[in-house]
Amino acid sequence: MRRMDKIRDVDTASNTMTCEAGVVLQVAQQRAGEVDRLFPLSLGAEGSCTIGGNLSTNAGGTAALAYGVAREMALGLEVVLADGRVLNGLSKLKKDNTGYDLRNLFIGAEGTLGIITAATLKLFPKPRAVETAYVGLKSPAQALKLLSISQNEAAGSLTSFELLADIAVDFSVRHGIDIRDPLTQQASLVRADGAVVVAR
Repeated sequence: MRRMDKIRDVDTASNTMTCEAGVVLQVAQQRAGEVDRLFPLSLGAEGSCTIGGNLSTNAGGTAALAYGVAREMALGLEVVLADGRVLNGLSKLKKDNTGYDLRNLFIGAEGTLGIITAATLKLFPKPRAVETAYVGLKSPAQALKLLSISQNEAAGSLTSFELLADIAVDFSVRHGIDIRDPLTQQASLVRADGAVVVAR
């Protein structure tokens, strides 16, 4: 599928992009950026993984909190079925309530029902600014409290919230090159009143 690597169409009026399955995710992100749009699917392998693979596995990515997983980012698919027939469902419609939703049968099916060869993807307005915070907490319960506070304060614009265990940070610091622990002292905590206190 790597040779099927064309971006067939970028339509800013409908906020869609139609890609062949072999388009590398990072290329799709960059192409969306060139027209002041965002394709929000993002994961560690974005420099090598492909749109077809992302859809076949229903990849989640780091922005799933705000934009959903790969399934929510695809409007239509082109699929080759086992008998060689091509199902052409490259719709750009966001409001499509006609008949069966065949698209969702193939997303996440890992090629068992047919091979995805192209997809029409949703694009979003490009954020004007991005802010990132790295906060140390003592427990997953405190992280959930912080998530609730963040969602309320960000008024629906929070895109990502990830948990990273101490063991992963420790492993990276010990074995990585030029990596330091971002929190040099004891982790912060969320007080009962909702305030976040970071100990440095």
